Amino acid sequence: MGTALDGIRQTARGRRDAKFTTLMHHVYAIERLEHAYFALRRDAAGGVDGQTWTSYGQALQANSRDLSDRLARGGYRPHPVKRAYIDKPDGGQRALGVPALEDKIVQRAAAEVMNAIYEQDFLGFSYGFRPGKSAHNALDAVAVGVSTRRVNWILDADISKFFDTIEHDWLMKFIEHRVADARLLRLIRKWLHAGVLEDGRLTQSEVGTVQGGSISPLLTNIYLHYAFDLWVKQWRGRHARGDVIVVRFADDWVAGFQFRDDAERFARAVTERLGQFGLALHPEKTRLIEFGRFARDNRGRRGQGKPQTFDFLGFTHCCGTTRKGKFMVLRFTSAKRLRGKLPAVKIGLKRRMHRPIAEQGQYLRAVVAGHGRYFGVPCNGARLRVFRFQVARLWHRTLCHRSQSHHLSWRRMYRLIAH
Repeated sequence: MGTALDGIRQTARGRRDAKFTTLMHHVYAIERLEHAYFALRRDAAGGVDGQTWTSYGQALQANSRDLSDRLARGGYRPHPVKRAYIDKPDGGQRALGVPALEDKIVQRAAAEVMNAIYEQDFLGFSYGFRPGKSAHNALDAVAVGVSTRRVNWILDADISKFFDTIEHDWLMKFIEHRVADARLLRLIRKWLHAGVLEDGRLTQSEVGTVQGGSISPLLTNIYLHYAFDLWVKQWRGRHARGDVIVVRFADDWVAGFQFRDDAERFARAVTERLGQFGLALHPEKTRLIEFGRFARDNRGRRGQGKPQTFDFLGFTHCCGTTRKGKFMVLRFTSAKRLRGKLPAVKIGLKRRMHRPIAEQGQYLRAVVAGHGRYFGVPCNGARLRVFRFQVARLWHRTLCHRSQSHHLSWRRMYRLIAH
């Protein structure tokens, strides 16, 4: 399958203006559809069709052949997306969409084929949901950029309701810069117009794309590649007086500047640029702060106190120093993310209240380990210990509630935690 896409990659890399007219047969190749099926999460929630990963796989070969045939002759029809909600760290809820299983398979296959083209086009400061790149790469890029370049100001920006305001017409125009396969374009339009099913009511819109689909991250990157990334590259070369760094992870981005007037002009220009494509910066979550190697000294001379901090990808970034007095960017688990995770742990423990203690401990071990894998960066040990203690406190409270007549001593609790 990789070999089949090598020619596409080479053409896309060598000819930036090439349009690809024959892509659909790569999408409905049976091997690719089966590969996409095995790449899905086994325990993911089912869509409106009620199909689960296990039930579909019981006749995988027959189902794959049937799906491939429908895609080849144009008989494939996507299902509406089932609406679901997850809690946000700020107390609100984020709307997600759960596609039907076959829609997930086809979207993943299409994303794999399209990635062969767009990975040759995407710029280096785009990190979100790309092969070989991760959130930690984006965080390191910010830290290295601030530490090694002449960065004195950070524009901490947030695109307001990005997934709800993507304009379908612009998205299709952007895709058509590279994709000229009418069948694949029609397939993408079907997904965009499939609608959302919530409480038995189907709603459709000409704007927005549902979070949760396998192809949504790629569509996000394509939209912002043309609406934001290419423009940033051009603006930096034509209008900036000093150093400029930009790091983007999906719709979350930060920009650093050497001069304040560059930052202010960029903020006005990017607001206008995004507005042309139906996007807007959140007025309350977008701010310009003094940050960098010289921020502490500069603010101290003006009597303004310590430099401000900013949040990016779940971490609060602060100006700090090493033991030798050298500047470094300190990253701590943001208070919002710390508070937002604990209610989910509390709910998980409530569901397992009367399960064996060993089973509860196994669940909590996975929670703490997963938290540590993401937030385990240098100098963040104290926040990791806070999270571990808060999880232990919730577990102690749960165990005490199991029996009204029994009080669990903390001496025994510490042994359970360690075990």
